[in-house]
Amino acid sequence: MTLLCVPIFVEDIESAISDAVEARHRGADLVELRIDSYYSGSDDEQQVPELVRLLQRCPLPCIVTCRPVLEGGQYDGPDDARISVLERLCAAARAGEHPPRYVDVELATYTRSQNIRQKVNLCVDHEGQLRAVDTGLILSSHDFQGRPADLFRTISLMAGEAACRVSKVAYRARSLRDNLELLDVLSESHELGRPMIALGMGPFGMMSRVLAGKFDGFLTFASLRRSSATAPGQPTLDELLGLYRFRSISRNTKVYGVIGWPVEHSISPQVHNAAFESRGHDGVYMHLPVAAGYEPFKATLLAMADHPMLDFCGCSVTIPHKENLVALAREMIEAGDDRWTLDPLSVACGAANTLTIERDGKGQALKFAVANSDGPGAAGALRDALGTLVGQTVLVLGAGGTARALAASVVLEGGKVAVSNRTPERATELCAQLRDALRCDPAHLHAVADEDELAELAAGKAAAVFNCTSAGMAGGGSQGQLPASEEFVAALHRHCVVAESVYRPLMTPLLAAATGRGLQTINGLQLFVRQAAEQSRWWTGQEPSSALMMQVAREAMQIDAESAE
Repeated sequence: MTLLCVPIFVEDIESAISDAVEARHRGADLVELRIDSYYSGSDDEQQVPELVRLLQRCPLPCIVTCRPVLEGGQYDGPDDARISVLERLCAAARAGEHPPRYVDVELATYTRSQNIRQKVNLCVDHEGQLRAVDTGLILSSHDFQGRPADLFRTISLMAGEAACRVSKVAYRARSLRDNLELLDVLSESHELGRPMIALGMGPFGMMSRVLAGKFDGFLTFASLRRSSATAPGQPTLDELLGLYRFRSISRNTKVYGVIGWPVEHSISPQVHNAAFESRGHDGVYMHLPVAAGYEPFKATLLAMADHPMLDFCGCSVTIPHKENLVALAREMIEAGDDRWTLDPLSVACGAANTLTIERDGKGQALKFAVANSDGPGAAGALRDALGTLVGQTVLVLGAGGTARALAASVVLEGGKVAVSNRTPERATELCAQLRDALRCDPAHLHAVADEDELAELAAGKAAAVFNCTSAGMAGGGSQGQLPASEEFVAALHRHCVVAESVYRPLMTPLLAAATGRGLQTINGLQLFVRQAAEQSRWWTGQEPSSALMMQVAREAMQIDAESAE
């Protein structure tokens, strides 16, 4: 079983004890006492007794670490002094029957001199130890810049040290693909004869931390609170245990996620993991950041799909990669790979947001189904509000990917679409392309000609107005703005349904204006949940609870709001 370890920076003894008690209460298996910010390296006679007291009162097994600045720690004194204090702590704590379970020493330090090696070996358990010792040695290596060029040599050197009980490598992941190498290191560690810790740091490294249990990692780290993280990208204990359901992850767990750039703001992990849990689906869903551009997207997605043990079974795809997903599917189909398929909507609008991968019992990918749930989700919400889309006219504001998917879906359901965009040429181009793809009449899909037609649509010709622009989105340059003029919004007829694609904030300026006039509205969160439910249905083959997904989405939005304050 992969252990959950909470690192604690020891600033004062009582606070460290309090944090250790809280870590136990919240589900941790052990703690790492980081004494590098507490121990000065001087001959202060009070520090060692106080640290011994901490060990004796610690409610969980502990790792003691005094990390030097060169490897990301805060200790800036001589190596001899910090190794001596580890030796003294082990001896003193052992006398009081509360020795540390492990001490963590850097491989570079351990091999720097025979004197340091002998000092460390005196206080840890190994085959040549002449006295009863319970403390094990973790040999570690850290690189905060990127993947070390000598990674496998470092792992081999650790494995060759007889006193080493656990090997640890951690480095800043440069992309999601670095996680695959780290997970391979974990799965192959059994051949080396000892357990391993292999973690990616930074925003790209989360996968290695969440999936440590799937690949039999010795432990993964999680902080009590975001402000107390000891490495970049380190999740909190609540995230690992609650959001990712870490205890339920096994070798058989299927992997999903949301690919985008940036993507950390997405609430998809909260919504999809809750849906998986409610239906008993053995899957975990994560943020999967992939830098903009077709080549990074293609290389990352294919590497994950081809990994024999990852069980990557699907993903949501968001900005800026929706067009890249369709481009990749087309490339694979044209290359003769008959495992790939594109749904008609994705073909029509040139963008998709969902990949479903079917695998055999040996982990080999059998089918790659690319589809678009944005359009059906939005059209379904309009259908519910209007009763039917057949013969109804929908005014779409915007000419981007969301507008394209919605327009195509409405036309496919027998509705009519008028597209208005601040750059009219883009609206004209979108309509021309979709008419060709859908083989529909201009009467069913056209660009708004002028202000007079826009006024006619507002006055009663349009049954619904759907904002597919970023106007009003929190955090953007158009925050607080309407997607159309105030005069247009004021002229909307009383039976008009007003829908919004933006869900941050939940009440956009457009929805606020429509609500103020008593109009029926559909907010962006409703649309998000609808398309997410469709994705979950494709991945699991089960009907998800849309009510649960909406509840979780609202809770996640509230958490985001509190985090921003």
